[in-house]
Amino acid sequence: VDPERQEGLYEGVLLVQSAGLQRIQLIAEALSKSVILAHYETRLATYFDSIEPLASELERNGRMRGGTRDHLKRIGALLLMEDRMVGRAQVADKPELLWDHPRLEGLNALLEDEFEIHERLSALDRKVELAARTERTLVDLMGARHALRVEWYIVGLIAFEIALSLYAMWSRA
Repeated sequence: VDPERQEGLYEGVLLVQSAGLQRIQLIAEALSKSVILAHYETRLATYFDSIEPLASELERNGRMRGGTRDHLKRIGALLLMEDRMVGRAQVADKPELLWDHPRLEGLNALLEDEFEIHERLSALDRKVELAARTERTLVDLMGARHALRVEWYIVGLIAFEIALSLYAMWSRA
């Protein structure tokens, strides 16, 4: 805290002009957004680690393991992650504190720049969208596989009924 110097980062140390409640709250909010982003970045990295073997198997064998339920659970987890980031944590939103104290805009911009809040959120949004699209594609492929199997069952039943009809006609003759 130094009231004589301009607020900013100096050699990795944040310098503020006062230790007022509003400034501390703004710093805490920026830190909390950074922590939330780090948490979801880690979760998404784990998710992508689990998707890579599926994609490799699909490329090699033209098949994939895991049931539709597993993929639907992952889609649900991704939707929850996106909901929590956008709806609850409001990472992209301007802190409400700034509406009452617009003089803190500069400090907020400095903190968002330092923690790369918007850039990280944008990258995370792209990753969530890619993950969700991947899961939807896998579920669609599984659905198509099941539909093809049902079609073959229907063809088999039709062939069986034709065979029964032919047998009935032959046995009467």
